[in-house]
This record gives sequence, C-alpha cells and structure tokens, in this order.
Amino acid sequence: MVKIMALELTDWDQDLPSEGDEEYQALVRTLNFTEGFGLLFVRCSPAESEQLIIKVKEDIPYKNIEVLRLEQAVTNLYEIINKLDNKEKINILFITGIEHSFYEYEECKSLAGWNSRDIYSYSWKGVPPVLINLNQQRERFRDKFNICFVFLLPIFAIKYFIQRAPDFFDWRSGLFEFPIDSETLAQESSRIIEDGDYEKYLTLTPEERTKEILAIQELIAEDHQTPDLQYDLLINLGKLQSAGQHYKEAIASYDKVLEMKPDDHKAWNRRGIALGNLGRNEEAIASYDKALEIKPDYDYAWNRRGMALGNLGRNEEAIAAFDKALEIQPDYHYAWYNKACCYALQGNIDQALKNLQQAINLSPDEVREMAKTDSDFDSIREDERFQSLIKG
Repeated sequence: MVKIMALELTDWDQDLPSEGDEEYQALVRTLNFTEGFGLLFVRCSPAESEQLIIKVKEDIPYKNIEVLRLEQAVTNLYEIINKLDNKEKINILFITGIEHSFYEYEECKSLAGWNSRDIYSYSWKGVPPVLINLNQQRERFRDKFNICFVFLLPIFAIKYFIQRAPDFFDWRSGLFEFPIDSETLAQESSRIIEDGDYEKYLTLTPEERTKEILAIQELIAEDHQTPDLQYDLLINLGKLQSAGQHYKEAIASYDKVLEMKPDDHKAWNRRGIALGNLGRNEEAIASYDKALEIKPDYDYAWNRRGMALGNLGRNEEAIAAFDKALEIQPDYHYAWYNKACCYALQGNIDQALKNLQQAINLSPDEVREMAKTDSDFDSIREDERFQSLIKG
C-alpha cells in the first residue's frame, strides 16, 4: 500500500517529515502502478527535481517519460499540454516551474494595498489565473489525457494548490516530500547569503524579489538547517523585505534575528531604519540606542539616530548625534549633510552652509544632487551662497 503523507502547512516554521529513500520508493511504486490518468505532487527544490527526473527515468525505463519545463508564468496549462505533438505516447509527464505563475501574484497583493496578515497567512482574496484554469479544467484533464502528471514544486507552491486549487489538488494520487540533503542545503544557503547585497536587492523587479524571499523562507524552514545559517538567512530576508518596502515584515525578521543574537548591533540598526521608514521614530530611536549600547562607536547608528530625532523636530539633539558620528568618522558625508539640514530648519544659515560645504567636499556629486530637491533647505534655497554651493 502506498503511503500518502499528511500535510500540515500553517506556518513557514513548520516543515514536513522526511523519509528519505523510503519516500522515493513509494513514488516509484505509485508511478509503476498508475495506468492512464493520474495526478501526483512532489515537494522538492528545483535542483533536486532534475536529479529526481533522471533517477525515475533510469528506474522506470519501460514507460515513456517526458518533462514539461515552464520557464515563465502561464495561464492555461491544459492548452499547453494539448499542443504537445507526442501527448498520445506519454505515460508520465513531469511538470516543473509552475511556481513562476505565482511570483507576480504574490507581489501584486502588496501593490494592491493588502495588509500583511492577508499576505502572509494565506488568507487570500484572489487566485492565480493558472489555478482557476486547473480547477475548471480538471475533468478535461482526466478525459483527454491518458497521462500520469507529476508536479514538482517548492513548498509555497503546494500551499497555493491546497488553498486555491482544491478541486484539482483533491484528485491527487499521492503527495511526496523530498527535503534538501544537508550538504546541498548548506551550499544553497551559503550561496544566497554571500549574494545578499542590499544594493542588488534594490535593483530586482518585484517578481524577482518575491522569488528570492520565498526561496529564503523555504531554506529557513528546512529540516537540518543550522542555527548559524538560519540566522544569516533571516538577515538577508530582512534586507529583501526592506528593499521591497515591506517594513513591517522586515522588522519581524530582524526580531527573529535578535531572538537568536540579542547583541547584534547591525540588526538593531536595521530594525531602527525599518521603524523609521514607517514613521515610528520613537521606536526607531530606542532601537538605535540598543545598537549604541552594544557598540558605542557605531557611526551609522549615531547618524540614523540623528535623522530620527530630526524627524521629531528635536534638532539640537539631532545635531549632537551627528556630531558623535563626526567624532567617530570625520569623512562621513551623510552626517555633515544631515547636520546642515538641521541647521537650515533652525534658521541658522551660516552653520547650514558651513556643514553643507563640508559634505560637498567629501562627496560633491551625491550631496549636490540630494540638496537640489531636499525640502529641508527651502528656507535658504534662494540664498546666493546656497546656489553657489549647489552649482559648484
């Protein structure tokens, strides 16, 4: 008797049980016994899916096995399969990449103004078109195709099927799970961590960013994930979420980081930045204070603390914070620039111009470009000295 695994998918932190080779043998038995139409779902990573296909072809050589690799989002999977020239001869059809149809949808929820609870609890208000189509076409799949379909999917895509294609998913003959082995898990986690540059994350499209977020979430939840790699992955997750302006989610990620390492001054600083971007300046200051308690000479946190104080109109305190950043890093042009902003808001024109000049000396092009449109300088914008500094 083939064992169909129970599936409890309520949180990213809950993973499925692993049975290794026993699970593979169960899959092979199911493929051997299935004649005609069948519907199987296999949870595995993209890299593992290719290895799995090769192994199944070796172990079941007497069946005609084909692979449909979807490289981009699709709407009508039935029509794609129906156009295959050799569909009458196929016994088993592996389908990879259907998750591409979900990435854009995931991001669209945020762009449409959905709240974080709707987005991350899977209490969804819509359905990806390809899943609507599969729900509607399930009888046609059974009646038209004498094929055993095997969907190879990451865990988040299985959640989509369960939540939003229940009519199609309920016809499954089996659900199989293949966790990443420890070595591959470490390699893939390390690759993502090393590639996790915030500036790069800013250049990603919403779809690309969502794809990275989901990949990291799955690696965090994998069996055998080490605490150290989980920690670094959470840092990257927070960076990605901040790059996509999902600041509440970024704060939640940094909170998990700080549960693991409460003395991570950079995480406290990043948490403060996310809070500041939400306009929660008092909380941001408290977060910067934690960073500075751990590392008093952390110039970035002093600068950010000054910005938060400035946003609250506490300009004298802000200037003092920027001065601390100058004591630590004299060529930190952002601190000089922010200090100039504070003086301009106070109406202290001479000090505003003096500090702006210092910032321009350190980074001429960037500072001039910022100052051109910064409303903090509106009170002195018509001053000939300001105009001269901006024009260079």
